[in-house]
Amino acid sequence: NRPVLGCRELVFRNLSKILPAICHDITDWVPGTRVKSAQLLAVLLLHAEDHVTQHLELLLRALLRACADEERAVVSSCTRSAELIGTFVSPEVFLKLILSILKKSPSPSSLLILASVIRGCPREALQPHLKVIATELAQAHISQGSENHLYGEHLLLCVQALIAVCQEDCRGSSLQLMKVLVTVMAFSGATGLGDKVRETMDALAAVESVDSSQDLFREHVGPLMEWLAGSHHDWTVHSVELLQFNVVVTHSGPALGEALPHLIPILRSCLQPARDPAMRLKLFSILSGVLLRAKETVDSQGQFHSYLDTMMKDILVPNLQWHAGRTAAAIRTAAVSCLWALISSESLLAKQIQEVQETLMPQILTTLEEDSQMTRLISCRIINMFLKTSGGVVDPDKLIKVYPELLKRLDDVSNEVRLAAASTLVTWLQCVGNNDGKSYYQSNIHYLYKELLVYLDDPESAVQDAVLEVLKAGSALFPDLLVRETEAVIHKHRSPAYCEQLLQHVQALPPAQ
Repeated sequence: NRPVLGCRELVFRNLSKILPAICHDITDWVPGTRVKSAQLLAVLLLHAEDHVTQHLELLLRALLRACADEERAVVSSCTRSAELIGTFVSPEVFLKLILSILKKSPSPSSLLILASVIRGCPREALQPHLKVIATELAQAHISQGSENHLYGEHLLLCVQALIAVCQEDCRGSSLQLMKVLVTVMAFSGATGLGDKVRETMDALAAVESVDSSQDLFREHVGPLMEWLAGSHHDWTVHSVELLQFNVVVTHSGPALGEALPHLIPILRSCLQPARDPAMRLKLFSILSGVLLRAKETVDSQGQFHSYLDTMMKDILVPNLQWHAGRTAAAIRTAAVSCLWALISSESLLAKQIQEVQETLMPQILTTLEEDSQMTRLISCRIINMFLKTSGGVVDPDKLIKVYPELLKRLDDVSNEVRLAAASTLVTWLQCVGNNDGKSYYQSNIHYLYKELLVYLDDPESAVQDAVLEVLKAGSALFPDLLVRETEAVIHKHRSPAYCEQLLQHVQALPPAQ
């Protein structure tokens, strides 16, 4: 309730005498004195009303120091005082002072005061200044001022206050507010503010009359990408813009499919071999996550195929080239993972996968020799997928180059890789069987039979079973050759049980085969 006229008049007459003493005591070394001074200041401002305008500079200096106090009671009373300043002082006056403080040296205290005066300010008075405040908060020196939890929390309070006070008026400043929220989210790993940012985005979505934060990203993903693209030539793994890019890409969902003209050039530039290796690893990690859900992200509009050639030739091929060092090996693993994410996402047609195969099969064959077990395993799976989608229509000379590399993987230290290689060999033999000129492969198949029969003696029963399936899959190609080689193995008393099974299988083949 508004204090009575007599009390207000008494405070107004004596305010200039009392205020300097309170502003001094509010930073006293005795906690009790600071608490009482802060409480008294709020009461005085309530009585003084718009007469506080002439003392505003003194008040703001005192509040800046007091809002950094360790005593919660002091901070609470000071935020109440700042709200009263917002209520009684013209926004044009207090913003001129507060924004100049923020430009010089942004701090948690100055952001808390700004959030408080915004909360206390009437909507009609604040509305003409909304764009200025939002634009200032989105400036890099303020939004990226610190990774400190308190700084991020108070910056978020400013956005929340603007949304709460201005409501639908925020529509004209939505992009600037989104930039601030994206930046706070980018630092959320250090500040732990991720949930609060999401709540604030939902509040902004509500005043914009859209269903969710994803709709906000759909509205602003283009301008946000343009904003980030302005500096991508200078990015490193430590760049704030890389963190912001991560937030935009991972939270845009289907809207990302509309931003491909901005997204692909950024990736192409930042994933060149000359750029920071740690940054490239981070970007490949982001890209893998997006490609795993390609239909819900980059291909939501069905336009990703237009950029497939760029993705393969300008992004993946350069990063699959062999270079010495662990970091280079990690980048090759990341690039292989991206390719697997793309072709296993079911967003590409068989014809498109065949185009990818034409471009990348030589590089993928070389990655079968990588030190990383994961890379070798994924490479086997990629080759299997390439062969399955080829429909048997593969250049014989190119097809012949595949099986020796897969055969080497049957000696891999990892049983998982060995089983994947065996599965891929089954697909390879099926491709040969579908090819009209299978006689062209006779010497190669003969060699493959001999090599595979050796693995029927393997100590791992799972590998023995897998190799037996490979031999059964290839038995129809040249059964006489297989029978001859199998009988030779039996004669040497090696793996008779598996060989007997194989012979039975060959003998049971239809006469036409």
